[in-house]
Amino acid sequence: MLRMQILLLIRRAAVAVGIAAGIAGALRLRGSGGVPPRTGGWRELSGNELR
Repeated sequence: MLRMQILLLIRRAAVAVGIAAGIAGALRLRGSGGVPPRTGGWRELSGNELR
């Protein structure tokens, strides 16, 4: 009886880890943007633009 409960616990833990890994993998593949833009960005201000 105890052995079956331990096996069930291990199986549930393995399923939970598998689901978490799947979600983490999907989020990682989805990414957060990709290649940053090559133009634009910061530029030096002068004169009236400083206000």
